[in-house]
Amino acid sequence: MTARVGVVTFPGSLDDGDAARAVRIAGAEPVRLWHGDPELHGVDAVVLPGGFSYGDYLRCGAIARFAPVMETIVDAAAGGLPVLGICNGFQILCEAHLLPGALTRNQHLHFRNRDQILRIESTGTAWTNTFQPGQEVLIPVKNGEGCYVADAATLDALEAEGRVVARYVGGNPNGSQRDIAAITNPAGNVVGIMPHPEHAVEALTGPSLDGLGFFTSVLKHLVGAPA
Repeated sequence: MTARVGVVTFPGSLDDGDAARAVRIAGAEPVRLWHGDPELHGVDAVVLPGGFSYGDYLRCGAIARFAPVMETIVDAAAGGLPVLGICNGFQILCEAHLLPGALTRNQHLHFRNRDQILRIESTGTAWTNTFQPGQEVLIPVKNGEGCYVADAATLDALEAEGRVVARYVGGNPNGSQRDIAAITNPAGNVVGIMPHPEHAVEALTGPSLDGLGFFTSVLKHLVGAPA
């Protein structure tokens, strides 16, 4: 049976169509979810896409965190539903307290848009299990508020618990502490990533196919998940 992966659209989402296409290319059925509808319509996993939800007013993701669909996603994630937050989606996950820390203005105060090398640090998550530990991948980054910050105790805990999913290699594009590009929750089902794997899934439009692994990983996870 084909897995169904929900892609949420908020007012201001830009990359929901790209995320849905990545889901389809990976071999799953994309299901479009609306921010104002609390129902998840039986999906097996959820992607929170990039963009500028609610215009990024107040703080990035601060309003989206209170969308009706997010109330359901927070509860479902606690029950093990795989959730991937990309860029603005990462910001929303932090605002919803599904992930620790925050994403702040890039240290250099400029929007950064470039192809970026990442090193995969953790392959024990629902979204990275098809990678090899230490594997380097090429994925686009495009953000103005992508600097990951947290207090020292939180950063030390992320390191000690193996919850840093990916780091920037060959230059940090936004000043993120400890070069962190992606993190996970303790259970490994919720991942936030600042770069855009959905933009690296086909040769025609991406710098590589390296982003596809995030989407095939969740399908592998779902196959192995208990019924």
